This record gives sequence, C-alpha cells and structure tokens, in this order.
Amino acid sequence: MNKQSPSIDLVTFDLDNTLWDVTQTIMGAERLLRDWMAEHTPAALEIYASERVSVIREHILATHAKKRHDLSFLRTEVLRHCMIEANMAPTNAKENAIRAFEIFFAARNDVVFYPNAIETLEILSQRYALFALTNGNADIDRVGIGRFFSGAVSSADVGASKPDQQMFTTVLTKAGVVPKRAVHIGDHLSDDILGANRAGMHSIWFNYEGQAANNTPHQPTAEARELAQIPDIVTRLNMSHASLG
Repeated sequence: MNKQSPSIDLVTFDLDNTLWDVTQTIMGAERLLRDWMAEHTPAALEIYASERVSVIREHILATHAKKRHDLSFLRTEVLRHCMIEANMAPTNAKENAIRAFEIFFAARNDVVFYPNAIETLEILSQRYALFALTNGNADIDRVGIGRFFSGAVSSADVGASKPDQQMFTTVLTKAGVVPKRAVHIGDHLSDDILGANRAGMHSIWFNYEGQAANNTPHQPTAEARELAQIPDIVTRLNMSHASLG
C-alpha cells in the first residue's frame, strides 16, 4: 500500500502499558533475574533483595545524576554494587552484573501484546511514519516490532522523561514533522497526554482500563478503549485536520 499524503504525517507510540502490560512483564523478568542470582551470585542476591538496595540506588542516582533516566544503566549499576558489597572482585562484579542484567533484559523484552497491537501497528505503518516514544527501556527490535517503526526515542536518549517537552521535541525533530501534523498515543494522562498537548501535538488516550478522566485538565484529542480503534481515530483526525485547510 502506498503511503497517503495526509495532514497527519507522524504517529508516536508510548510502549509500556500501551502495547503491553508492563507490570506483568517486569515481574516475570525480576523473577528470572533472582533465580539466576540465586544460582550464580547468592550473596549478592541477599543484598539485592534487602532494604539495602534502596540505599545503593539512591547513592547511584546521586553520583550519576545525568544517568537518572537511563533505566538499563541504573539497574546494571545496582547489580554491580550489590556484587561488590558481597565481596566479589570488581572485575567479576562488573561481568556478573552485565550477565544478570541481560537475563533481566531478555525477559523484559519478552512481552505479551494487548489484543490487536500488531494489527494496529501494521495498519498505521502503511499510512504514517511511526516512532516509539518511551520513558522505559524496552527495545522495539528485541520485542519484535521494530519493522513497523521509523525510529525510537527513549528517556535514556534524551536525558529526560515524558511529559518533559524535550522528549516530544526530540521525536518531532528526528521525524522532521511539525507538531500539528503529529499525534501521540499513550496510556498516561500526564506523561503522554499532557506532554503531547503542551508540545502542540494531537493526543489519543489509550484507556485500556476504562478510567474516568472527568476531573483531569489533561484532556486528549480523542480516546480509545481498544487498540483496534486507533487507525480509524487517526483517520478521522486526519480528515478533520485536512478540512480546516
């Protein structure tokens, strides 16, 4: 199918809790990580599973302030510090932290998609440029959806997190699209909808849980309860935008 020449040129997608349930994904990844540590680094696991890990994390955030949005770095550093505190030699601690993180990260990218996620991406990618825009560290290629996207922007890339405007301006710049010709889709009324609105983009709230939004000032351009609804919503936005000239 040939791409249209629409008034909407760009569709940006949040990932976690928009295309899959991130809570279940992270819980499963955490279990596999702890199983691996129990077998290979049990002393470090005792520290990792204790209240001490919060102190370690705060220390890392304080000493690496510019990395506070890089979730992969933070988790790897937490693991490394736990292993050092378990009296592991620094070189071995680093190697084992990298191995442990890879166990976690492989499972973190082994997601169960919401219904019609793949079909929705397929349809939209034939009509518009798609970019992922996420505060998380999911890898669209490892998840298996990279073929639908022209690119991805994460908090680690920008050094900020949605709703910070740097996130939205970065993706718009990468795509070469002005805000009024872009629509952002996400589940979070503040991170996604407020951020997109402030950037001058259209916004679609993916309200999978059926939450009430009556008392929020962050009103989306449109709302979808199912991912399968989104292509038609974008088409309507496109037609409405085009009719305004």
